Amino acid sequence: MLEEKILEDFRKAMKAKDAVTVSTLSFLRAELKNTAIDKRQEKLNDMEVVTVIKKQIKRRQDSIEQFKQGNRQDLADKETRELEILKSYLPQTVPEEKIKEAIEEVLRVTGAKGLKDMGRVIKQLIAQFAERCDNKLLSELVRERLSRI
Repeated sequence: MLEEKILEDFRKAMKAKDAVTVSTLSFLRAELKNTAIDKRQEKLNDMEVVTVIKKQIKRRQDSIEQFKQGNRQDLADKETRELEILKSYLPQTVPEEKIKEAIEEVLRVTGAKGLKDMGRVIKQLIAQFAERCDNKLLSELVRERLSRI
């Protein structure tokens, strides 16, 4: 399980005295624990862990933007390092070309005729790719394709 891998990597980072990795994984483990408590579960499944990691990634990306605007490159660099650590736990992402092929297939199957069908198309694509693609990218690609119909 992904949660166990995170714990194992946390222990390795502690032994190696890697402060950035330790703090990042410690915070992530706390978020996982809080999410499990909120859901009244003993452990989270891998999909739920990936969801928590994606939330943490989004927060880091927002922080990096804010730090860059505030001319705090030192803090932006720290957040970037944490972002890379978190991204290493995400499943392999689907290449953009494969997403485009899937969009064409879903358009053919659903008979989507324009932007009004965007929700239906995206719903099927998200079900197909689960957590293996960036939903923002998926949305942009579908919008681009449907606007050409």
